[in-house]
Amino acid sequence: MREMRVLRLIVHARTREPVLLLGEVDGDRCLPVFLRRPQAEVIAIGPRKDQDQPLTQDLIGPIVAGLGRRLEGVEITELRDGRFSAVLVFDQGIRIAALPSDALAVAVREQLPIGVAEEILDEVGQPIDELFPAGGAAPPDQQLREFREFIEDVSPEDFRDA
Repeated sequence: MREMRVLRLIVHARTREPVLLLGEVDGDRCLPVFLRRPQAEVIAIGPRKDQDQPLTQDLIGPIVAGLGRRLEGVEITELRDGRFSAVLVFDQGIRIAALPSDALAVAVREQLPIGVAEEILDEVGQPIDELFPAGGAAPPDQQLREFREFIEDVSPEDFRDA
C-alpha cells in the first residue's frame, strides 16, 4: 500500500465529472479518481473544523469513537473493470468496504491517511512530471492548466480492463 496525498480536485472537461488527483507521498506517481458530485463537494470544503456545520461524512468519527473504535485511514484496494474498490480501515485490523468517493470524502474531512494498492499505481498511475512539466514549484494556475490538458483526454473508461 502506498501512502497518498491530495494534489488537486478538478472537473473533467468532457464529462464534467469531478476528478480527485492523488499523488504519492514518497514517490513520483499520481492517480486520477473520478468522484460522485456530492462527495466532491465535501472534499472541496476540506478538513473538518470545530466551527463547521456537521456534514453527513462528519458523523462517522463520533459514531466510531462512541463505539470504542478508531478510524485509522482509507485504502483504495482494487481496480476491476474500470472501477476502484475502497475500504475504511479501523483499529484492530477491521476493514469495511466503502465507495471510493465516500471513503475519500471521510479521509479528507477527518485528515486520515489515504493508501492506494501498489498494483493500481503500477497499472494506471501517471508520472507527476508528465502532468506538471514545470513541477510542483510552478504557480498553481500553471499546474492546473497543465493538468487540465492531460485530463481532457482521460475518461473513466480508460481504467477499464482491456
